[in-house]
This record gives sequence, structure tokens and C-alpha cells, in this order.
Amino acid sequence: MAGENFFMQEVSELKKVIQDRSRMREYSPEELKQLIDDTLTERILWARENDAALFRYYEGMSFKDRSTLKYTVNESVEGLGILGKIIMDPDITEIMVNGYDTIFIEKAGKLSRLEEHFESDEDLRRIVQKFVSQMDRTIDSSNPIVDARLEDGSRVHVVFPPVALDGATVTIRRFPKQPMTVRDLLEKDSITPEVADFLEKAVISKHNIFISGGTGSGKTTFLNALSNFIPAWERVITIEDSAELQIKNIPNIVRMETKKANSREANEITIRDLIKASLRMRPDRIVVGEVRGEEALDMLQAMNTGHDGSLSTGHANSPEGMLSRLETMVLTGSAELPLTAIRQQIGTAVDLIVHLSRLRDFSRRCVEITEVVGYDYETQRVMLNPIFRFQENKAESSRDRVVGRLVRTGNRLIHTDKFELSGIYDYLEDEAHAEG
Repeated sequence: MAGENFFMQEVSELKKVIQDRSRMREYSPEELKQLIDDTLTERILWARENDAALFRYYEGMSFKDRSTLKYTVNESVEGLGILGKIIMDPDITEIMVNGYDTIFIEKAGKLSRLEEHFESDEDLRRIVQKFVSQMDRTIDSSNPIVDARLEDGSRVHVVFPPVALDGATVTIRRFPKQPMTVRDLLEKDSITPEVADFLEKAVISKHNIFISGGTGSGKTTFLNALSNFIPAWERVITIEDSAELQIKNIPNIVRMETKKANSREANEITIRDLIKASLRMRPDRIVVGEVRGEEALDMLQAMNTGHDGSLSTGHANSPEGMLSRLETMVLTGSAELPLTAIRQQIGTAVDLIVHLSRLRDFSRRCVEITEVVGYDYETQRVMLNPIFRFQENKAESSRDRVVGRLVRTGNRLIHTDKFELSGIYDYLEDEAHAEG
């Protein structure tokens, strides 16, 4: 029997003994650790007399392996089981559980399947219900979809049967303890120094910026990096469904998170409610983690009523797609509004769209930065003016590696008033130089 199989077998055997003994009385965390130590010692003594192969396995275990075994048993009984072990690995950025016997993880942008799995569907359900309850949420067959957040900030999305046909499905998005900086983005070739300079000046001059991209393209990470450019003396309000932003350099910051209705309270606090509340808090900037519904109208109206410098993200496949998504989101809550009025709101509210993409080599890159010029009454559409676009070097690229960089399109910015009002006149000189 392979070592991995021995490990999982022993976790299961030790767990059964621990749970049987735990039913007899309550154990404190320290007492539980001692119980696991004693049970493991008894197991090794039993193996010496009854199972030569198992005893050889234990004899060959390092101190680290034995500690891992005890930790896994402890987590299986009291904690998050296998999830607890996986979450300890700082290099894992995403955990995907598709039923009790299938676990995928993402490391360095690449997905792989783990050999480890939960003992049973019942074991998975117990663990899921445990950490969902810690977030003051409940999940069962009548309430089968839940969004929650672990203590370390990891985002959790759970779907239970009967909606999930193959057993409970869990997706955990983990975030680094240290937020991504612009320097990190430069090191990863996500942007160029010229683009970093442009974005810094755009944030300082209070341009309203939407970061668009598909799932897993790095929108929240990029938003965190951009927040480093916000002047430290400003008052910032952040609004999120599940708190993910890690803005560290702003002393005067108010962080707000939506609240789902639970079994005890019917009141639900939505992003739309929080945007309205934030307008009464004298914000210099409003940062919305992600706009995905009818709150888009409130966000656009805030941008159009003196709250410049707002930042947000949205799911879209292109900058043009982001405009269409904003239209659709506004219509979900205000179907009576004419499309022309919505487009006029977008054209005057949003200044820049930064579009991200996850390329075929799993790298996350900024692939376009475009200026939102405004609403064109003749074509009845919002006009875009691409400033930077990703250009692939096909001679050096391959199927598994993408070589390229963001380059200037040759288009000059049409609206420069916010740069001028902020005293950033040197950018106008940079524009002239770029055109020349």
C-alpha cells in the first residue's frame, strides 16, 4: 500500500477512535491534542503486535510527517478537515471541491487534482456546515447556496444538494496576506512602467476607473494595487459583497460589507444600500469591490454627482462588453429608463476602463486601457478611445508561453481636464511626446 493511502487510512482510523471517545465527554482544545497523542501511541503499539506493514510505515515517518498526521486528525475532528491542511499552504490560491472525493487546487495559475479527499459526503457536509455557521450563515437543502468568508479573509462559495447534483460543491478563493503592489504587477509583466505611471496619475487626478475582466483574471488584485496610488489624506469608503480588498495606506478608511438575510433576521443589506449610505459619510472616494446588479445605477449616479476618483470592477470579456454589462445591470433595477439615458450616464460617469485577461499560459495581464470619451448623439453609443493595447510577439511566443507587452496605440487622450485640475501638466507633455 502506498504511503499516501496509509496516511489517509490512518487519519480515518484515528478519527473514528477520537470521535467515539469524544462522545463520552467534552474535550478542551489542549485535551483533544493530548487525546490524539495518546491514541496515536496506542495505535503504533497495536501495529507492532498485529500489523507489520503498518508498523514499518510508522517507523519510517519523520517528525514532520507525524505532526502533519496529528494536525490532520485534529482538523478532521474539530476543524476544517482536509480543507484546514490545504489552507495552510500559502501557495494555494484557489480550492475547488466537487463532491467529497474530488478536490482541485490552483497553484501559480495552474490547476491540479489532489489525491486526498474527504471520507464521505457526510464528512464534507459536516465541515461545510461548521465554517458556514461560524460566518453566521446556514446551509441546508432549503437554503442550498451560501457566500461566506473565513477568518483569514478567504472567500467561500458553497452549493448544497439538491442544487449540486454530485454532492456539496465548495469554492474557496484565498488572498495573499500581503496585498499585491504595482511593483509586483511590474515584476509579473502585467503592466509596463509607462502604464504604471499613467495609472498613478489617473488615480491621483480622480479619474473614475472600472477594471473589467473574466473570472480569475485578477480584477481584485489589480484594484488593490491601484489603491496604493490614492493619496493618504483622503477619506475612502470600500463596499464589498465579501471583504477582499486590502487597502493599507489610508488611515481614514471605512470598510463595509453586505449582509445576507439569515434564519433569525429578515433584513438584508445590499451593495445598493451601502452605496446610498456611503454618500452620507463625506467620502473622497468610493471603492466598490464588484458591481454586478442594479447597484450599477447608484454607482454611476455617485460618479456623476461629485464623487470622482471612484474605483470598481466588473465581469466582462472586453471594454465594449463592460459597457454592455453596465447597461444590462442598470436595466435590472430600472427597466423603465430609456437606453439612451443609461448610455449618457455611463458616458459622463466612467473615465477609464482597464481590461484584464488570463492568457493561455495562465498569466494574468492587463491587455487594454481605454478612455471612455462620452455619449455620441449621432450614433447613440458610448465612444471608446483605446490608449494602450497588449501586443503579442508571435515570433517569440509559443502555445505554452505568451511574450508581449502593452504598447501605446497612438491615440491621444481626448479629455485632459482632470489631469489639469490636479496640476499634472507633465502628462500633457508626455502625450505630445508620445504622439510625436
